[in-house]
Amino acid sequence: MADNRRYTFDEQRESGGGKFSALLALSSFILFAADVIISLHNRGNAGIFTGAVAVVAMLLSVYGFYVGMKSFNERDVSPTFSIIGSIACGVMMVGWLTLVLIGLA
Repeated sequence: MADNRRYTFDEQRESGGGKFSALLALSSFILFAADVIISLHNRGNAGIFTGAVAVVAMLLSVYGFYVGMKSFNERDVSPTFSIIGSIACGVMMVGWLTLVLIGLA
């Protein structure tokens, strides 16, 4: 008797929240690198502008982590970008927290 089961392999689309989370992590990293370069160029006296950019970038990484974790609940999507975005935003949050604590010391 023949096997009548049919298998279909559907291409899973990527998670929209995961892509957005990865984009926020990339944005936070770019702002982090820009702040470091500006601070090094000004020998630590970069002013309030770099502090404001740092706060915005830190909030971007926190929100990106939230969006990345929330995107795991989406149905019928690939979790690849959700994983990448969540981990990258978590690493950026730790990096920003470390930078803030070094600055307070």
